[in-house]
Amino acid sequence: MTNRPWLSAYPEGVPADVQLDHYQSLVQLMEDSFKRYANRTAYSFMGKEVSYQETDSLSLALATYLQGLGLAKGDRVAIMMPNVPQYPVAVAAILRAGLVVVNVNPLYTPRELEHQLKDSGAKAIVIIENFAHTLEQCLAQTPVKHIVLAAMGDRLGLLKGALVNYVVRNVKKMVPPFNLPQAVRFNDALARGTKGTLKKPTLTPTDVAVLQYTGGTTGVSKGAVLLHSNVIANALQSEAWNAPVMANIPAGEQPTSVCALPLYHIFAFTVNMMLGLRMGGKVILIPNPRDLPAVLKELSKHTFHSFPAVNTLFNGLANHPDFGTVNWRNLRVSLGGGMAVQGAVAKLWLEKTGCPIVEGYGLSETSPSACCNPVTSKEFSGTIGVPIPNTWLKCLDDNGSEVPTGQPGEIAIKGPQVMAGYWQRPDETAKVMTEDGYFKSGDIGVMDERGFFKIVDRKKDMVLVSGFNVYPNEVEDVVANCPGVLECAVVGVNDDKTGEAVKLVIVRKDNSLTEAKVRDYCKANLTGYKQPKVIEFRGEMPKTPVGKILRRELRDKPTAT
Repeated sequence: MTNRPWLSAYPEGVPADVQLDHYQSLVQLMEDSFKRYANRTAYSFMGKEVSYQETDSLSLALATYLQGLGLAKGDRVAIMMPNVPQYPVAVAAILRAGLVVVNVNPLYTPRELEHQLKDSGAKAIVIIENFAHTLEQCLAQTPVKHIVLAAMGDRLGLLKGALVNYVVRNVKKMVPPFNLPQAVRFNDALARGTKGTLKKPTLTPTDVAVLQYTGGTTGVSKGAVLLHSNVIANALQSEAWNAPVMANIPAGEQPTSVCALPLYHIFAFTVNMMLGLRMGGKVILIPNPRDLPAVLKELSKHTFHSFPAVNTLFNGLANHPDFGTVNWRNLRVSLGGGMAVQGAVAKLWLEKTGCPIVEGYGLSETSPSACCNPVTSKEFSGTIGVPIPNTWLKCLDDNGSEVPTGQPGEIAIKGPQVMAGYWQRPDETAKVMTEDGYFKSGDIGVMDERGFFKIVDRKKDMVLVSGFNVYPNEVEDVVANCPGVLECAVVGVNDDKTGEAVKLVIVRKDNSLTEAKVRDYCKANLTGYKQPKVIEFRGEMPKTPVGKILRRELRDKPTAT
C-alpha cells in the first residue's frame, strides 16, 4: 500500500507524521520534564501529591542504589507493584541506571512469576510486600539476587504512611506472611542511594528499555523487546493524536489523566506515565480499579481531562450509583482500549459524561497504540479507528499478500512503535514479522474505503478477558496436570462484564474429580483473569479425523454429561 486513505479522517492539526528525534532515550524525556515542570504535581495518590522534582530526586537515589549493587547496563530489573508512587519512581530509576524494566503482573502465581523472572534473567526486583509471599515461593529457582521491598504507605509521610501500612497489614490483612531476610526496604534503598553518585550511562534510541511480557500463539509468555525509541515514538504519537481536544484545556489547568489501568500493562505505562511526563501532566494513581466506590471517591476530588480505560471499567463506573458525585465536565478524552468497547456502554458513557469513548487498538508488541478513532468524534463508531501518525496498517491473506479493501485479512502493523522482536526467541519473532517490516497481529480485520479498520475475528485461539490475553494452550497445560483430568480444552465465551470469559471443558478419568477441585487447582496455578469462569464436564471431546480437538464446536454447542 503506497497511499494512506486514512489521512483524510485526521482532525485538523494532526500531522501525517510526527517528528520523533526529540530524545535520544526515555531518560532524556524524563529528565527534561523533571527540570521543566519541577514544581508541578507528577502523581497524586491517596491525597498525597508527588512533584516532578521529588520524582527526580527519589529516582536518582534509587538509580544510584541499583548501580551500587553492581548491576551493569542492560541488566534486567523486575517491578511487581500496583499503581503506587513507587512504581514510576522505580521505572525512572531503572532506566536512569541504564537497566531494563521488566513489568510483572502483581497477581501472578509463583509458577507464572518464576517463568518471567527466569526468562528475562532479572537480577533484581522491586516488589510491594503484599506479594512478597509469591516471590518467596519461587525465588530459589530464579536469577534474582537483590530485592527492594516497598510498602503501601512508603511515600505518604511518617504518620499517614504508618497508619496506612498498619491498616493494610493488620486490619485488611492484605500482606500474607513472608520471609525474605535479604530484602532491603524501599526507603532504606533510597537513603543508601543518596550517599553515592550515579554514573550516567550512555543511552541510544536502540537500547532496550522494557521487556513487556505477552502470550503468543503458543501460549508461552514471551518478552516483547521495546526499545527507548519505540516507547518515545508512541508517547509522541499519542500526544499528537490527542492534541485537538487537549488543546482546549483552560489556561492554567494542568493536563491530568486518570490511571486506573495497571502500570505494568503497556497501555497505562505509555499513555498515562510516559505521555504524562512528556506533557508535564498530573497522573491520578488508582491502586485498585475494582473498588468502584473508592475510585469514584478519589475522582470526586480532582479535575481531570484524560481517562484511558477498558470497557469493563467504563461500564462499571457508568452504572454505579455514586457516578454523579464526580465532575466529568472537564473530560476531553475517554480512550477505550485493551478489549472491544460495547456500543451500549459507549452510548451510556456519552449520555452521562458528554465525552464519547474513542476506541483505539494496539498490542504489547506495538508499545501499544497503533490505531485510534479521531478524538474529535462526536459518536461511537464501532471501529478501532485509523492508523495513528507514522503508522501503516494493512490486511494480509494466509500467503502474506495484501487483500482488497473491504476483504477480511490479518492486520499487520508497521511503524516506529513496533517492537524489536521477542526476547531471545528469534524463531517466534520470525513468525510474526514480515520481510517488509510489518508485525502480524493475529487479529482478523477489514479496512473500509476511508481507511477505518474493524476487527472481525481472531486468527489465534486467544481469549480476551477485560483487556488481558489468555492463551488456551497455557491454561490447558496447567489443567492437564490436575489429578483426575483425562483431556481438557479451553475456549472463550461471550461475557457481559468482561467481554469474553474462559470456558474449560474436561473429560474426567473418573467421577472423583469435582468442579471445586478443578477451581482450587486453577487458583493455585493461574492468576485471576486466566481462571475458568465456566467449567463443563463431557464424556468425550469433538475431534477432527486427525485427533485435533475442535475448539469451535466446544464454543458453539454446550452439552454436559
